[in-house]
Amino acid sequence: MIKRILIALLLLFSTLSWAQVRVVTELGEGWRFRKGKHDQAYRTDFNDKGWEKVTVPHDWAIYGPFDKEIDKQVVAIEQNGEKVPSEKTGRTGALPYIGEAWYRHEFTLPHYRKGQRVLLVFEGAMSEPRVFLNGQKVGEWAYGYSYFHFDITDKVQEGKKNTLAVQLSNRGESSRWYPGAGLYRKVQVIVKNPESIEQWGTFVTTPFISRDLAKVNVKTKVSGGNLRLVTQIRDAQGNTVATDSTAKVFGQEFEQNIAVTNPQLWSPETPYLYTAVTRLYAGNVLRDEVSTRFGIREISYRPNVGFSLNDKVRKFKGVCLHHDLGPLGAAVNKAALRRQLQILKDMGCDAIRSSHNMPSLEQLELADEMGFMFLAESFDEWAKPKVKNGYNRFFEEYAEKDIVNLVRATRNHPSIVMWSSGNEVPDQWGAEGVKRAKWLQEIFHREDPTRPVTVGMDQVKATMASGFGALLDIPGLNYRVHLYEEAYQSFPQGFILGSETASTVSSRGIYKFPVEKAIEKQYP
Repeated sequence: MIKRILIALLLLFSTLSWAQVRVVTELGEGWRFRKGKHDQAYRTDFNDKGWEKVTVPHDWAIYGPFDKEIDKQVVAIEQNGEKVPSEKTGRTGALPYIGEAWYRHEFTLPHYRKGQRVLLVFEGAMSEPRVFLNGQKVGEWAYGYSYFHFDITDKVQEGKKNTLAVQLSNRGESSRWYPGAGLYRKVQVIVKNPESIEQWGTFVTTPFISRDLAKVNVKTKVSGGNLRLVTQIRDAQGNTVATDSTAKVFGQEFEQNIAVTNPQLWSPETPYLYTAVTRLYAGNVLRDEVSTRFGIREISYRPNVGFSLNDKVRKFKGVCLHHDLGPLGAAVNKAALRRQLQILKDMGCDAIRSSHNMPSLEQLELADEMGFMFLAESFDEWAKPKVKNGYNRFFEEYAEKDIVNLVRATRNHPSIVMWSSGNEVPDQWGAEGVKRAKWLQEIFHREDPTRPVTVGMDQVKATMASGFGALLDIPGLNYRVHLYEEAYQSFPQGFILGSETASTVSSRGIYKFPVEKAIEKQYP
């Protein structure tokens, strides 16, 4: 009997050995940082002993000093009826976010074995990061809010120290709000086998839901051949409620349909979460394992009805929320985010729009847990600029890559009920803008057919005339409350979204008395 138990244990450990599955290491402590130009800082022999020791996530600009000259403008704000230019400041917090900076970090990979793959994952780097490992350039990105990763397998050193160097550069006139600076979101190293699940390679949806049964569809992209996949669905207490080992394979993608009985539905009032544990085997040997948290919920947008969650019509009671944490800056802090969201929850908020960029993964995790419907936004600019050094410089080369990464990294969050491809973009004018809106929307549809796409439009008359607003899944109106009736009648969708508005009816500090009560109108 004892012999049989020992043999079983040996077989179990040979199958589930941690040396055979992925190891994720967060590079948090141990960084060295210095602001300014340091042309040789990518080299392994560069002397950084005098540099400041910091922990990532890190925002170097929040330390100040404040200086109104940093973001001073002499302009007339036309939408406020101004005719004469006057001095304006504070758009970016009067904080010194402009300039170049370097981060360096040394790390080893104790679990790494030759032949494995190594990924370097960034969840946000402000901005225009250039990444070097052991003196060699790994790659670069542009958008400071984008998630991205590089395969560093051919540059990593086994059993030795690896030197990571990241150069960041924030230009002036690149943002309309405080963007932060530095490695303000997590950096991770992932070690996994050649036979493995791709980064952001799982996609969990719930295409059928009834009171007694839910169909959970799991698509999993993998690398390697002659593999099999086993997925367990676990409830919020960690109990296994369903298992599937009969995945169909289409090229390098497995697809599973798993039945969950008596499903608990996700909503802002009951944010119930399940976990899909997906294991990849070569024969009987476990090669990779990924856990994906998800919710069982149904969303729909119907003409003359509007938005429904789990077959119940409801309005969004939401806010547009920038990514920074006030005096804490842009560096992600989950405790501070939780406090922020709890305050919103206590005041009756149930929805958030990430204005006007890609949200942090921590914010989405909390939205899942605490019960917020989320409108995940991508860009504040397309090809036409709002500010001299904004995203317009990168749009043609990076827009598709940035949207692909946004969707793949976040699509399993049940809190996300809608995508936004832009906010008040100047491209609302003209035929080229219509083409761009269609192109971006189709990328979202390709990557995620389950959610609609909107744009926060402030040039409503122009979008009525050009067809821009008509082609969107959801026409979003920023302010312009006086145009709601006309927009509702003009656009073919049968509903409109107040994507950015206010109880003060967009007066921005101008209040007219006496107040006259108007007849309230409801739009789906």
